[in-house]
Amino acid sequence: MKKNQGNAESATAKKITKAQRNTSSSGVVSRTAQKNAEKLRSNATKNKTAKKSTKRTSAKTKKASVKKTRRKGARKQTLRTNAERIVSSTFSNGEQCSVRIPKTEKGTLRIIPIGGQEEVGRNMTIFEYGKDIVIVDMGMQFPEEDMPGVDYIVPNISYLKGKEKNIRGVIFTHGHLDHIGAAPILLKQLGYPPVIARDLTLALIKKKLEDQDPGSSEKMRTISVKNINRKIRLGEFIANFFEVEHSIMDSMGVALVTPVGTPIHLGDWTINHDPVDGNKITYEQLNKFPEPRILMLESLGSIKQEANSEKTVQHNIEQLIQEAKGRIILGMFSSQIKRIKLLLQYADRIGRKVALDGYSMRTNVEVAQQLGYLKVSKNLLIPINEIDRYPDNKVLVLCTGAQGEHNAVLNRIVTDNHRFIKLKKSDTIVFSSSIIPGNERSIQRLKDNLYRKCDNVIHSSILDVHTGGHATAGDIQTVVKMVQPQYFIPIYANYFMLKEAGNLAVKTGFSPKRIAVLDNGGIIEFNKKGSRIRKEKADASYVFVDGLGVGDIGHVVLRDRQMLAEDGMYVITVLIDGKSKEIVGNMQVTSRGFIYVKDNFDLVNETKVHVKKVIKKTTSKDTKMDYRQVENDIRDRVGEYLFQKTQRRPMILPVVIEV
Repeated sequence: MKKNQGNAESATAKKITKAQRNTSSSGVVSRTAQKNAEKLRSNATKNKTAKKSTKRTSAKTKKASVKKTRRKGARKQTLRTNAERIVSSTFSNGEQCSVRIPKTEKGTLRIIPIGGQEEVGRNMTIFEYGKDIVIVDMGMQFPEEDMPGVDYIVPNISYLKGKEKNIRGVIFTHGHLDHIGAAPILLKQLGYPPVIARDLTLALIKKKLEDQDPGSSEKMRTISVKNINRKIRLGEFIANFFEVEHSIMDSMGVALVTPVGTPIHLGDWTINHDPVDGNKITYEQLNKFPEPRILMLESLGSIKQEANSEKTVQHNIEQLIQEAKGRIILGMFSSQIKRIKLLLQYADRIGRKVALDGYSMRTNVEVAQQLGYLKVSKNLLIPINEIDRYPDNKVLVLCTGAQGEHNAVLNRIVTDNHRFIKLKKSDTIVFSSSIIPGNERSIQRLKDNLYRKCDNVIHSSILDVHTGGHATAGDIQTVVKMVQPQYFIPIYANYFMLKEAGNLAVKTGFSPKRIAVLDNGGIIEFNKKGSRIRKEKADASYVFVDGLGVGDIGHVVLRDRQMLAEDGMYVITVLIDGKSKEIVGNMQVTSRGFIYVKDNFDLVNETKVHVKKVIKKTTSKDTKMDYRQVENDIRDRVGEYLFQKTQRRPMILPVVIEV
């Protein structure tokens, strides 16, 4: 009897342990799991008490016990099922909460844009069919002004935890940072799944990996799309590739053929109606893919009616170079290899030497040369430290920094921190780039400072010296009519731009019911019966990168940084005698970024008075001191006083030490 009793108790203990282990991938125990574990524990206690008070069990009791065990087993299975459904966690107002996302049903295609649906950047889309997963792009996002100390932001891949072995490939559409910038971090976290891209994109990704972690590019498994007509089977997906027009070489789109639908993803794209080389890319062939076709269009230009042609831009820049009597310093995106190639060819024809400045500019040109995309004449390129050896009207500088970045070339030039370039009134500065959203203020500040030192500053508001690689409103309507999709999903833009892209499709006669404008983490599914948008969402919260730290700072840390940046810090250090509970020695008050202590003795002394009142009120010789409570009370009282006196809210850090 005792042996049976011990076995029963052991079995119950195991059930309790298993119930407690039913957690999400992030370690969050579901409420159901907690409640059931408590019930099991309670039942175990009751059973133990009952067995001590009686030695015999009737047949009726045994039968009831069997039923109860079966119910517990059923409950245990339910807990296990619930735990399997919890695949990610999100943050709401700083609190972590579990999100239950059912497994993809058989015969269902699931599409999840993890980023790029509510901002410019962080582009990444997950395609899932059965146990096969294909990812398109892994981009980074530049931090916003309210994110002090953050270097950049990467997509959240918690949805993929536990599914790493199902990833058949990561397809990169092109080499811009908002599409490859997160690759060094995410590829490593996912165990280096196969990477599929064209040669220039692969080279830029490898360079990115080496810059962050030397030797890591050797772990990459790569598939080069040398033949754009190549098809690659990725589990149940058949990847078909096609050329797209964009501002960087080797851009491509992908159509993923599945048994229930064909997502057609163009990456970043445009229609160049007057290409410099005469090679016009069309998208008519996309309507040949199997139905239902699910067209996914980058929509950054949905609010723009028209764009300049690259031919016009090239003509204007060449004219500026020809007419300039001094040096030309041209700021541009280092990824625009096509434009760099044309500028190098023109400079060679008219006899201007070219100096490249900026790490990414030199690196990208070097990569393009190695791949054979750039052929540079001998003696055309000169080191930046030799530009003073040549007449000013024989020098062209191609550099980075047109986004107003703090340590980039143009900013160092205008602040006189550049080692080899000192601005002259005769210099001509050209901004051959668009404005990335979020950089408006830094670019305007850079322009203002350049105008103070130079008479010739040229930008797109004055002359067409740049055209973006993004489709206009008319281009979007053209491709929607050309491809004739059964579904339309606008992607890779701010939300209002996605909505505008949807409106453009409706104007072509497309049914609004077949347009899906998704949030980050939104889930849309397709099967033989049609489509649906799930109410659940994958975790798409920000993952901040700060130095070598990835995801180790959250919204609470950013809030503290903002508070420190805006109102500074106020530290109050108090020593308290452990026996008498009285203050020992002098109280120390330290201010950083709030007030200058030597000029504010009255404020500091009044602070000390408030601290003494708090300690006197909350401590007693006969009771044990709760130091945490004392610190909280000091923080609240001093905070109210400082706001009353200064209308500012510094971060208050009381430190109470028992001696």
